[in-house]
Amino acid sequence: MKTTLSSTPNPERRPLDRSEYPILAGIASPEDVRRLSPEQLEPLCADIRRFLISNLSRNPGHFGSSMGAVELTVALHYVFNTPYDRIVWDVGHQAYGHKLLTGRAERFHTNRTMGGLSGFPSPAESEYDTFSAGHASNSISAALGMAVASALQHDTPQRNVVAVIGDASISGGLAFEGINNAANSNANVLIILNDNDMSIDHNVGSLNSYLAHLTTSKAYNTIRYKAYNALRRSHLFSEENRGRVLRFNNSLKSLITKEQNLFEGLNIRYFGPFDGHDLPRIIRVLNDIKDMSGPRILHLRTVKGRGFQPAEEDPAKWHAPGKFDPETGLRIKSDSNTPRPPKYQDVFGETLVELARKNPKIVGITAAMPSGTSMSKLQEAMPERTFDVGISEGHAVTFAGGLAKEGMIPVVAIYSSFLQRAYDHIIHDVALMDLPVVFAIDRAGIVGEDGATHHGLFDLSYLSDIPGMTIASPRNEAYLRHLLYTSQLPDRKGPMAIRYPRGEGKTIDWRCPMKQLEIGRGEKLASGTDVAVLSIGPMADAAEEAARMAGEKGISVARYDMIFLHPIDEEILREVAEKGLPIVTVEDGSIRGGLGSAVTDWLAENGYTNPVKRIGTPAGKFVTHGTVKQLHELCHMTPTDLLHAIEQLTQNQTDTKQPK
Repeated sequence: MKTTLSSTPNPERRPLDRSEYPILAGIASPEDVRRLSPEQLEPLCADIRRFLISNLSRNPGHFGSSMGAVELTVALHYVFNTPYDRIVWDVGHQAYGHKLLTGRAERFHTNRTMGGLSGFPSPAESEYDTFSAGHASNSISAALGMAVASALQHDTPQRNVVAVIGDASISGGLAFEGINNAANSNANVLIILNDNDMSIDHNVGSLNSYLAHLTTSKAYNTIRYKAYNALRRSHLFSEENRGRVLRFNNSLKSLITKEQNLFEGLNIRYFGPFDGHDLPRIIRVLNDIKDMSGPRILHLRTVKGRGFQPAEEDPAKWHAPGKFDPETGLRIKSDSNTPRPPKYQDVFGETLVELARKNPKIVGITAAMPSGTSMSKLQEAMPERTFDVGISEGHAVTFAGGLAKEGMIPVVAIYSSFLQRAYDHIIHDVALMDLPVVFAIDRAGIVGEDGATHHGLFDLSYLSDIPGMTIASPRNEAYLRHLLYTSQLPDRKGPMAIRYPRGEGKTIDWRCPMKQLEIGRGEKLASGTDVAVLSIGPMADAAEEAARMAGEKGISVARYDMIFLHPIDEEILREVAEKGLPIVTVEDGSIRGGLGSAVTDWLAENGYTNPVKRIGTPAGKFVTHGTVKQLHELCHMTPTDLLHAIEQLTQNQTDTKQPK
């Protein structure tokens, strides 16, 4: 069964100009990299950076991370026998250089476009992409599993497995679970910590402070290498005495550097930190440690955006900068003189500040995404009431539960696809105690070019069966404000989820007075006698356009904005059901477990037989990458698709009423 809804692949290739990229143009696979002389590797890095600057200035993507990991990427493919040796990239923001070296340079212009390359590593795309990436902190666990599998299958020669993880991702709980398990194994796994002191926003937490100030001594490293080689030559280093040697090593390093090492405290050999842009040294160190047995960590310090001064100076803005001038670094924006509707995230952020000024119980929580969620607006206004917990979504939710238990109103702003990582915490640490935590679910629905790992298609489904959970989605900016206002009122009980999409709304003058909404009450937007369209969230716009087109064809459409999935408005459902109207449900998410399922379940439970057509993303399918418009077309979610559903239902209804 094919589980990904994909478009026709775009095979278009654009050969690289050898005069512009003299080394990179000759690289068809990592085998070509390994044939290069050491003197050719630095020019290859320069080629990669020029290529990324040129291409990403026109076809935007994740810029800063990949620019910072160029030397590391070249060194890995130079030293290790990929794809036999496995490289597991965490998140994948830094893997564009990897794609260029693994046969995809000529198709890189299709990156993040419909039918083109994925913006993240994908095993379906290349054998060099060893594990799916897109969410943080999974690389160590996956690499450990691969290393153990290799040992169990007695792979010969020994297969090296490398996990490349950033300093933000390593703060995630899953990364520490993987490290803890690795420390108690003899698995041949190398963990490379790519430490640029940045995630998307500035890193937070004591671990980041520790990494940012960790230093090492040249004298110490010299002694260490000599001691290690001497012990190995003398056959004094073995797994039996490994712990004793590591403890001696830790004591020696603490004496020389006057600091202790967190990782070596876990019985994992630690090397570094080294300059992650010193290519000869990285290659030398990788060659020194690649044949060691057991888990080890190599710590590299890199600069996000390396090689492009504007990105080095402001790495947060250059994480994914959009289009820019490759010569000046000026970012290309739309006509600033033309008023534009605000982004939903900004409406959320500014409304939250308004509410927090009046309600001292409100606090804001985000997981490493203050700017992405616009929680940064509350952070600027009330830093003491705003908490960025880093890439720790599970902790964010349980932390919110603790705050709510003591009388606060925590608002947790997390992307829909990332909130999946905290599912148990939502149930056990919030819903079970009926705590009034507010989940501001950003990037709900189809998000576009980041693709399957980032679409927020499942939140309606995975939240809808949680007892006591209120689930709502605004059709526009005004209703986002109304829902946020309603969520923090003292008489409202239990957790509440408010989901809204990525990108702009539709109302330029959006600062309306806020009002309380009745929980579980939808709104009738238009009367009709032939068919009823029930929508939730901004898909109301598509429903409105479809109804207009249907009206031109003489079809009378009743439209309802359900607003709440749970509790659902049973009065609306009963009104439609008793009129015998066929029903079209419309949602920006999976049709399994969302609005369509809720409506069909209610009809069945109450003995109604109204025909129902569900519009949303296909059940049981992941959705590929492309623009939102393209993906709505691919999923048959456009106004035209709704019109066809309306026409089909009304025609079927007419046919059944005609005498045979």
